[in-house]
Order: sequence, then C-alpha cells, then structure tokens
Amino acid sequence: MLKRAKAFGSFSVNDVKKAKKFYGETLGLTVAERMGGLELEIGGKTKFFLYPKPNHSPATFTVLNFPVDDIDDSVDELRKKGIRFEHYESGEVKTDAKGIARGDKGPQIAWFKDPAGNILSVVQD
Repeated sequence: MLKRAKAFGSFSVNDVKKAKKFYGETLGLTVAERMGGLELEIGGKTKFFLYPKPNHSPATFTVLNFPVDDIDDSVDELRKKGIRFEHYESGEVKTDAKGIARGDKGPQIAWFKDPAGNILSVVQD
C-alpha cells in the first residue's frame, strides 16, 4: 500500500522567515512556501516540510544529513557562509578542530544547526 507513496520528512522551526533565508540562501536549497511552512527540495526529488511551531524545541538528534564528496571542502565552504560547526570532545564521538568526526567506526561527519537549533550534518562515506 505505501510502497509507492511519495513520502517526505518533516520537522518544526520557530521562525519560517529565518528558516527560508537559511535553507534557501545560505544552503542554496530549493525552497517553496506551502501551507504556512516551507517545502525543501533536495537533489531534485527528496522533499522535506518545515512547519512553524510556536513552542518549538530543537531536535536533539540529526534531522537532515547531506552526503558530500569531500567533507573538508564542504565544511570550509559552509564556514565561509557563516555556519558554525558543533564540537564534541567527550563520549563516543569526538570532533577535530574543524568540527569533523573522523573515527574509524563510520563515516566522516560534521554537525551544524539551523536557526531553530535543529541539528544537520554533512557526511562523507
């Protein structure tokens, strides 16, 4: 029944205008206003809906991952656009000075937040 459904992901933001500017201008994604929220189109097919929520609490997990060919170049480019990467120094995940986790147990990954505090990442296999 759902096998052929055009599914999409969604998450909340506290300010649709800030989210539109961040996702559209800073990240360069295709953004359209829909039903009081935003529709993101990524890679020509994948869609996410960002909906306004007055009592929004940022997700404590990664809500959106962007696969990249070269994580160092991607982090450098995003930093030039004003994005600040998260740094983790305790627990299982540790990041380097650039904010990239380069462990041997999984992909290289760097986390950053949108204006609503939701966690996003760039990830290189």
